[in-house]
Amino acid sequence: MPVLGMGGLFFRARDPEALGAWYRDHLNVGPGCSGDPAALASEWFWQARGGPFVFAPFKDTTDYFPADRAFMINLRVSGLAEMIRDLGASGIAVETRAEWGSPETGSFARLQDPEGNVIELWEPPA
Repeated sequence: MPVLGMGGLFFRARDPEALGAWYRDHLNVGPGCSGDPAALASEWFWQARGGPFVFAPFKDTTDYFPADRAFMINLRVSGLAEMIRDLGASGIAVETRAEWGSPETGSFARLQDPEGNVIELWEPPA
């Protein structure tokens, strides 16, 4: 049987409850959230919308994300400009660079959660 998709992302946190609330409040990610308006939210999981998912190990010397981090979370979004505006209004610093995106790959922005984990927001090309 082939793998059907990702079933979860699990990582350590100093304060799991506070970090989980931050993801729910600012990114609509986590238990009780739904990225698909047609799907019902569940208290146990985040109902993500299907679509492309990149699974790619990077060379250990990459500078694509900080060397002191073993992973970077990439979230597929729509309305990236509005999301950046809303995050900024909440006091969350968001970085963009022209070289990160292209008409072929889409647009990207980066931020960090309160524990320093790097989050890349990706809006695929239309």
